[in-house]
Amino acid sequence: MSAATTHGKTPYYFVPGPSRHPVMAAFGLFWVILGAGQWINGHGWGAYSLLFGLLWWAFVLKQWFGDAIRESEGGLYSDRIDVSYRWSMGWFIFSEVMFFAAFFGALYWARAHAVPALGSLDNALLWPDFKALWPSQAAGMTASPAGTVEPFQIMGPWPIPTINTALLLTSGVTLTIAHHALIAGNRGKTIAFMWLTVLLGIVFLGFQGYEYAHAYKDLNLKLSSGIYGSTFFMLTGFHGFHVFVGMLMLLFITLRLMKGHFTPERHFGFEGAAWYWHFVDVVWLGLYIVVYWM
Repeated sequence: MSAATTHGKTPYYFVPGPSRHPVMAAFGLFWVILGAGQWINGHGWGAYSLLFGLLWWAFVLKQWFGDAIRESEGGLYSDRIDVSYRWSMGWFIFSEVMFFAAFFGALYWARAHAVPALGSLDNALLWPDFKALWPSQAAGMTASPAGTVEPFQIMGPWPIPTINTALLLTSGVTLTIAHHALIAGNRGKTIAFMWLTVLLGIVFLGFQGYEYAHAYKDLNLKLSSGIYGSTFFMLTGFHGFHVFVGMLMLLFITLRLMKGHFTPERHFGFEGAAWYWHFVDVVWLGLYIVVYWM
């Protein structure tokens, strides 16, 4: 990937050369989708296909991002490229907003429409003992009248979800401090607070893993625990995956800072990762209220 410059000046608009990365990434994703589909349907070899695809994809992304970093550090990106990156990251985060909106919408529909419909007069003869209440609204409302769902206990906000909320909110503060330190030219302070932010993200993931183990072992709360279990694990699970991705983004940004990358004037790589992390924080606040409290 290259572009010609005139007398060492940044090009008006950077045009990359032919690249192998898109087709190689598509090749890896093919094996990911194939393997996942086969594994879910009981074919053991699907797990190996999925692993191969993920490793291949990660290898391609490392090369692809590495090229972009070298281009940026080589002075090939002008202000127009900076603007295009900002728009791209903004639209990417918007797509993530809509992704989570779909799951929050599913939770709302189940609570406000599906469960009340099951308790209507039309279904009274089928399930005379059924009470149209969400499991968190009344004790004992966690078993299926038809016996298709095993009894389970709900996951309340204390103590782990509340601890995780404090961790994420604190990480937003430490990340903001790091950003202001970078703008002020204090690289040492920036790196220190970035490492602290990464650590907070790792601790959050550790607590969520413990919460899942507690849910399965002690509460009998599983993905198969009716619509409550499905929405709980889909929302918290996908959010946890986004925390993991955001933590990796911040980790790589921190390593780049330690190599001397970014300046107080030009550091969108840092800002893009920060935007994503703050988005993850906001999603968690909504999730904490809707899933754990309501």
